[in-house]
Amino acid sequence: MKYTVEVAIVGGGMIGAALACGLAKNGFQVALLEKKMPLLFDPNTHPNLRISAINSSSISFLRQLGVWQDVLMMRCAPYRRQEVWECQNTKLKFDSALVGLPELGYMVENHVLQHALWKKLCKENIYLLCPSLLQSMNRVNDHWNLFLDNGDRVEAKLIIGADGADSQVCKLAGIRKTGWFYQQSCMLISVHCEGEAGDIAWQQFTPRGPRAFLPLFGCWASLVWYDRPDWIQKLQSMSMLALTKEIHNTFPIQLGKVTPVMAASFSLSRKHVTSYTLPGLALAGDSAHTIHPLAGQGVNLGYRDAMVLISVLSKARENMTKWFHRDVLQGYQYQRESDNRMMQNGMDLLYYVFNKKSIPIKVLRNIGLLITEHSMWLKRKTLSYMLGI
Repeated sequence: MKYTVEVAIVGGGMIGAALACGLAKNGFQVALLEKKMPLLFDPNTHPNLRISAINSSSISFLRQLGVWQDVLMMRCAPYRRQEVWECQNTKLKFDSALVGLPELGYMVENHVLQHALWKKLCKENIYLLCPSLLQSMNRVNDHWNLFLDNGDRVEAKLIIGADGADSQVCKLAGIRKTGWFYQQSCMLISVHCEGEAGDIAWQQFTPRGPRAFLPLFGCWASLVWYDRPDWIQKLQSMSMLALTKEIHNTFPIQLGKVTPVMAASFSLSRKHVTSYTLPGLALAGDSAHTIHPLAGQGVNLGYRDAMVLISVLSKARENMTKWFHRDVLQGYQYQRESDNRMMQNGMDLLYYVFNKKSIPIKVLRNIGLLITEHSMWLKRKTLSYMLGI
């Protein structure tokens, strides 16, 4: 079957689905291609391992799309304070009151966000092609032909690749990526706490890597454990009983008693495409850039991409210009590339500074935390940037 649309979005995850909602809302004819159906939401299950810290800017965007209320009606947890430290006497504390907000953001399971977005998609005039896998594509005159694994074909003036770090669109378009893998892996652990998880997210830097606590709903929380790849692999092979012992031996005392329920690990990389655009093609989210998850900014950067791309395309269309031409799409890259690289560099700075074991550097980084803690102006500027406000 052949589908003729204005925009074909490859990838129906949190970023691709948001782009589809936003563009359809602004009058574009959209087809969304996704290889598998999203998980159904079941309020009786324990939390999924994959969660995101959604900041104020992203929440405003999701409200505009009309999906945030559905997220609130499922499950998510606000966090109002955040603490970062290496030594207890140089703890850096952030509070939502510092920037006049009721909360710093919300911890949301990725599949909850995707479910809310897909619920909205079903109400829009969008072709949902799922399950479908992009196999090949070619450009003819002013449009692209996309060939799917089920024999269907999509003809579109613009392709948006939002299909993740291993983007098929990026590969088929021949766009290179530069970057590297960090000498560190990450383990996510869903835990059940003795009491309420609370509203404080915290992160302790250690010589082996950070240890983080992310409060979820009720007594549920997520632990994030960064360490050497070989040690993370060993942790992954342990029984839950053995892992419980390692958690209580490694995490700071304020964690309290927790019971791990499930865990998964992954390697960490920084990647960035050499170009966000080609004629009639744009990349967004992890398809264009990946970041060290130290500050949980990956999905928020993706939503910033989506906001700007929707705005650039909609304004160009209103002005009766050829919105799918590369000179228009370059405006999107111009607005987003520097911000994404700045955040990547900021995370790299934290990663390398806190990985150094020399005493002088340890003293300097703790002085830096102390200075920031006692400067309301510096704390407010840092927090405003991280929240996208």
